[in-house]
Amino acid sequence: MRIFNSILVKSMSDCDHVLLEGTPPQIPGVLKGGKILNQNRYKPICQTYRNKRRFVTLYDIKNRIPVFSAYKYRGVEGKGRPKKHWKIDHQAVDTDFRSNGTFDRGHVIPSSYGSTENDKRSTFTLTNIVPQAGSFNKGSWNRMESCVRCVMDKYCTNSSGFTEGFVVTGAQPSSSNILNNRVNIPSTLWTAFCCYSADMNVWIASAHWGNNVPDVIHLLLLLQHLVTFPKHLSLKCKHPFVYCNICPIIFYVCPSNVIICPSNVMCP
Repeated sequence: MRIFNSILVKSMSDCDHVLLEGTPPQIPGVLKGGKILNQNRYKPICQTYRNKRRFVTLYDIKNRIPVFSAYKYRGVEGKGRPKKHWKIDHQAVDTDFRSNGTFDRGHVIPSSYGSTENDKRSTFTLTNIVPQAGSFNKGSWNRMESCVRCVMDKYCTNSSGFTEGFVVTGAQPSSSNILNNRVNIPSTLWTAFCCYSADMNVWIASAHWGNNVPDVIHLLLLLQHLVTFPKHLSLKCKHPFVYCNICPIIFYVCPSNVIICPSNVMCP
């Protein structure tokens, strides 16, 4: 079934090339062991632009927001944000987000992570969007995205010498906060990434969440770092030297024989 520039598929496995070892995250009550628990409500979408599958989204048709989107980061060619041209899908529509005065159209997979111009353009679909508090979107969440991208550019080099990182970002729906009586306003946004660094022979991972509320004035970073590794991993993993100058965030590194992604990096 075709949804404009997106393809509705039957299973997450139909678009698993963007997932580490083809394995999606565990989402309690939604996705377990790669199986969607309620297939009438949650729909996997291969986000496709110009006949190429760019990333994958698990979409909640009841709340009209993504559960998560996942993308394989491969570095960025050039800079800048493409001209906005929103792709309208069969769930949320353009008017759902207009003139609300409070919430931005917040990207789940940000356009800034797109490797090419077409990758960036592919993120401008309403199935990759949640209502996000404007200052949160432009402020602390944006800084975190830039920080993670910096770390991936600097450290995430695979055995072939190319930049490669795996990113999963999602939203926790609110119980009753609805935009224009149609679109759920999530209470929380979360994100996790991991990669193998061939240069250091370690796995690198970090996860973060933020409440979907306006940023507090003078607060450097309205994000909490998730320390969610099991005890047997926390004894082996550390955070010694993985950082960028723009990052007030800890990143964990583990020996190459300690696999921490994706199933052990859990969402809130």
